[in-house]
Amino acid sequence: MTMTKRSIYSFISARDKVMKAIFAFAALFSVLALITITVFLFAGGLPFIFSHGDTFWGVVWDVHSELYGIMSMAVATLFVTALSVIMGVTVGLFTAICLYKFCPKKAVAPISHLINLLAGIPSVIYGLFGMVVIVPFIRDYVSPNGVGYGILSASIVLAVMILPTVVSVSLDAMRAVPKNYFEGALALGATKEQATFKVLIPSAKSGIFAGAVLATGRALGETMAVIMVIGNSPEMPNSLFQSVRTLTANIALGATEMTGDAATALIACGVVLFVFTLIINLTFALVGKNGKDKKGAVREKSNKSKNK
Repeated sequence: MTMTKRSIYSFISARDKVMKAIFAFAALFSVLALITITVFLFAGGLPFIFSHGDTFWGVVWDVHSELYGIMSMAVATLFVTALSVIMGVTVGLFTAICLYKFCPKKAVAPISHLINLLAGIPSVIYGLFGMVVIVPFIRDYVSPNGVGYGILSASIVLAVMILPTVVSVSLDAMRAVPKNYFEGALALGATKEQATFKVLIPSAKSGIFAGAVLATGRALGETMAVIMVIGNSPEMPNSLFQSVRTLTANIALGATEMTGDAATALIACGVVLFVFTLIINLTFALVGKNGKDKKGAVREKSNKSKNK
């Protein structure tokens, strides 16, 4: 009997150790993946950046002439990302507000499910839709120079692609706000719109901000849909209606064909894109932290005044 108990206890102890090892590996896997990707990018790209610094930060990308300037593509990447996030976050936030407070309750669930379905559509379908619908419309009715491919077309496509993220995260953030905040504002005489924009939205600001961060990351890293509607000319952007190329599109277009210094230049492009993503995430994190610190300071002052 004693031997049986010992064998059971040893089996349970061994099983616990195995499960702890599995959990530890699962927790470290993402960190190891990030470290591996970072080492690959910086080990392959930084030497090229240092050795070709005079031309790498130029505006001319011509593989045949061994000119690998990425400045025009970096500027185009920032323009497309900023414009798409502005449009997508604005429309997504207003959609979430409508679903939460201004939409009939029976219609909220169907509309939410339909919006979430947008997240499951492949990127190439978005790109095809942009080529067939958005680009001809902009070319014929909006563009002053008759060019449909460009920053505006790519930004509209990306804005539609990030809508599900913005809507779902913003909606969850507003649902997490205590209902008595909104009801209290109404009781004090505020209209429904005033209570929404002056009480509900500020209270859910951190969650909405998180949705904007996720949307920015999605827009910055999108490739296939952008390639199909942006035109892919490595030129410095001067207009919304101009064929340009982003860093992600440049990497995708040359990844399977370029060799030697050209392939290394693509890795260097990946380094710049990685740094862009890191800077944007750190900026959002600092802004969010400052907002929380200000809220904490205001609460402390109010508590002190109450105690007095």
